[in-house]
Amino acid sequence: MVSSLRNIRKQMKRYEGLFILNTAGKEEGIKDMIDKVSAEITSAGGRIETVQKMDKKNFMRVADKRFNSGFYVNIIFDAKPDSIAGLRKHLVLNDDVFRVMFNTAPPLKAAATT
Repeated sequence: MVSSLRNIRKQMKRYEGLFILNTAGKEEGIKDMIDKVSAEITSAGGRIETVQKMDKKNFMRVADKRFNSGFYVNIIFDAKPDSIAGLRKHLVLNDDVFRVMFNTAPPLKAAATT
């Protein structure tokens, strides 16, 4: 049992996802939007490590007049590499998510024991 858990962990990689949430007219529902994004990650087989709510920021360049700002959220999670493409496709279809960017996160440093 323990060895199978280690094999699953070895197959998973650590990712950092930056999400820009569409908050146009939805200022009160940010927590619900973050919960939806987190649920998408876990349903794709991911395991969430941390969620960092950043802040609402105005865009320097406005690509669409309807969206001139967004709420930035950084989520660090573990997932299988082949699930990232499917996760990106699901999140693009979500109206609450304006932009998504995934990067490989650096591995956790082992805690020093004294």
